[in-house]
Amino acid sequence: MRIGVPLERPNQPLVAATPDTVRKLIKLGYEVCVEVGAGAKASFPDSHYEDAQAQLVDHEQVWKADVVLSLDAPSTRDLDVMREGATLIARLAPARHPELLDDLAQRKITALAMDTVPRISRAQAMDVLSSQANVAGNRAIIEAAHDFGRLFTGQVTAAGKMPPARVYVIGAGVAGLAAIGAASAMGAEVYASDVRPEVAEQVESMGARFVPLPGRTEVSKDGYARALTAEEAAAANALYAEQAAQADIVVTTANVPGRKSPILLDEAAIAAMKPGSVIVDMAAANGGNTTETKPGEKYVTPNGVLINGPLDLAGQLPAQSSQLYAQNIVNLLKLMTPQKNGDLVLDLDDEIVRGITVTTDGGILWPPPPVQVSAAPVQAPAETQDAPEEQNTGSKRLWWMGLAAVVLGALVMVTPTQAISHYMVLALAIIVGFYVITNVTHSLHTPLMSVTNAISGIILVGAILQIGSDNIWVTILSFIAIVVASINIFGGFRVTARMLSMFQKA
Repeated sequence: MRIGVPLERPNQPLVAATPDTVRKLIKLGYEVCVEVGAGAKASFPDSHYEDAQAQLVDHEQVWKADVVLSLDAPSTRDLDVMREGATLIARLAPARHPELLDDLAQRKITALAMDTVPRISRAQAMDVLSSQANVAGNRAIIEAAHDFGRLFTGQVTAAGKMPPARVYVIGAGVAGLAAIGAASAMGAEVYASDVRPEVAEQVESMGARFVPLPGRTEVSKDGYARALTAEEAAAANALYAEQAAQADIVVTTANVPGRKSPILLDEAAIAAMKPGSVIVDMAAANGGNTTETKPGEKYVTPNGVLINGPLDLAGQLPAQSSQLYAQNIVNLLKLMTPQKNGDLVLDLDDEIVRGITVTTDGGILWPPPPVQVSAAPVQAPAETQDAPEEQNTGSKRLWWMGLAAVVLGALVMVTPTQAISHYMVLALAIIVGFYVITNVTHSLHTPLMSVTNAISGIILVGAILQIGSDNIWVTILSFIAIVVASINIFGGFRVTARMLSMFQKA
């Protein structure tokens, strides 16, 4: 089958396939044709596509392909060029554009909406919303830092002390977590809230403090935030206003699929914020999370709060965003091309394929059956009386402990009296070594290796002194100790050298 990659509309800098993903599509057995200039805005010149064995064609030839990869819904003119039975893969927003689904169904075009990938573990590699939100969240903090005009990190200098910037992120989805990570890395003091209480652990793992909403204990069933009732929204907005008044930077990320973005900060909340503070409204393209947001513009309120309403943050980093989007599509086509022969298979029994298929054979398949998932941590099963596997494990453990005790007793009986005290030293060394090493953080394992090398050096010296013993067993054990300690010393220093070379500039 032939895949077409068009030049997107003038306001869309991304491209649906990069030279890297073109090679991967060809390995799956597809022919790939790319419209001239399709990747120019994302820094992918036509020559790179030619090097990847793609064919450069004009606009009409691209839309006549068997499968068309696009960023967003095409224009009517482009749909007129597509042939009946062709497949369109793009972000279609089917919940907000039912008229588009009717048009696609009438044209008998199979449409796969990349923005409806179900949030299950198996589909993460195809989730374009998450991949683009990750880029957008990082970019939001860059925008905020530029508009804020001050350092995020706190400093103590001879001229005085500067406190860190306080950042408050509303919504801890992929975009929110990316924003939290970027702000924390820049030295800010970060706080975050989300209507899903189960994300508290994720927020804290990113270095932020989770501020829970009052009375929220319900766990999400589909991975998305549920729209709040009027009472819940009022209580949540009061918390948002309280936290925003203390913040220097506020990033809002709240979007409900298929609906207008909810209002999180009203005029009164914004009026209570500090002069010079900044709001980056990541939901501006869908209406905005504040009453003062002007989509696509920056606006300064009478009390000096700058509100930034960017329409496409991911589009401001087109090379990376294009690569991520294109790789999401490659991962989908790997699933839908099981034989790697360039033949696209629409298996509607697969929950991922079913979830993104909105039209096929002249029919509309939207909305798909719900997929139940949860971000809550899995609870350990309750203990039951019938646990034969656990009982077997416990019995084996006792058996080995008993065997070790017998062997140790036998050794004590045949060991000269003056040497028995060494067993106590050995046992204590094993216990201390176990607890020291297992409680050392992973980041210190390389320095710890140098310490163990020094210990192995002591063992090596002792073994060399004993190698000439008249007792054959002492000689054998000394030889083994020399070999093992030598491996540990030279191998350890080799690994340490390689680790340290990773931090050296070329």
